[in-house]
Amino acid sequence: MAATFAFDDTVDRLKALAEPTRLRLVALLACSDLTVTDLVSILGQSQPRISRHLKLLVETGVLTRYQEGAWAYFRLAEDAGSSGLAAAVLAQLSRHDPVLERDAEKLEAVRRQRAERAAEYFARNAERWDRIRSLHVADAEVEDALLAALGRGVFESVLDIGTGTGRMLELFAPHAARAVGVDASREMLALARAKLDAAGLSRVSVRQGDAYHLPFEPGSFDLVLLHQVLHHLDDPAEAVREAARTLEPGGQLAIVDFAPHAQEFLRQEHAHLRLGFSQAALAGFLEGAGLFAETSLSLEAPGEGQLTVTITVGRLAGISRSALRKTA
Repeated sequence: MAATFAFDDTVDRLKALAEPTRLRLVALLACSDLTVTDLVSILGQSQPRISRHLKLLVETGVLTRYQEGAWAYFRLAEDAGSSGLAAAVLAQLSRHDPVLERDAEKLEAVRRQRAERAAEYFARNAERWDRIRSLHVADAEVEDALLAALGRGVFESVLDIGTGTGRMLELFAPHAARAVGVDASREMLALARAKLDAAGLSRVSVRQGDAYHLPFEPGSFDLVLLHQVLHHLDDPAEAVREAARTLEPGGQLAIVDFAPHAQEFLRQEHAHLRLGFSQAALAGFLEGAGLFAETSLSLEAPGEGQLTVTITVGRLAGISRSALRKTA
């Protein structure tokens, strides 16, 4: 059943949308997460004016605001009712409206600037990442095995913890109604946003967050990913428990990491606090978080000194909301 609002709440949302600048803001934020600075640049209006409009849209539940260091980002509210109402209004707008076309052109300029900054950051760090990739099986093989381990189904909502460049979000976007990436690094988030913008993935978003204190309510996701993250953490068991907290009943938690190895340079040069995890250790993390391990596999690369990638999938007992809807 579609989400509904009380009469007064519906009127408030419609009033919020029924103003030219606010409707332009909503149209832009339906395409991309943006800051006040971005929106001032695109609309050519003053910062106080834009901020007042954004405040009203947040108060009425049309938009959400989240902090990322010193920056505040805005996006369409993620609840089905608010996003559905906004989408219904935006669907009535002509794509060839001159005002909206100019806004779209300026949005593309903002995205190009993001992409340029991201490319510079990647160029400075690509050699470091390429050295690690050369030590294990191809990323495509790992990704294909991960999708197979999860059953290649369609997910209602996916959370990627430590999203980095956003690759997992790109991979799962065709398999999810909604996908969110969290990372502690603003540089990585900038890179991820640029990639997601380029791919046109409007149902995917990223935000700054701590793996130990995720900014989500319990039961928010039916799939959570920890892809090459745990070896960077001083308390991986706690991170798994926090990830499990966000799972809905029947939801899956997938951990992709390295098996135990002796590549000490990864600790010294790449901030790997742990040199891999045994399958027993990962299963223990899942059990400690109230999950049961349902899949565990290893992908070995030929040659001496190569790293073995492990994929471990745990599940929370119960039946997911999406499964219940399918059987209703």
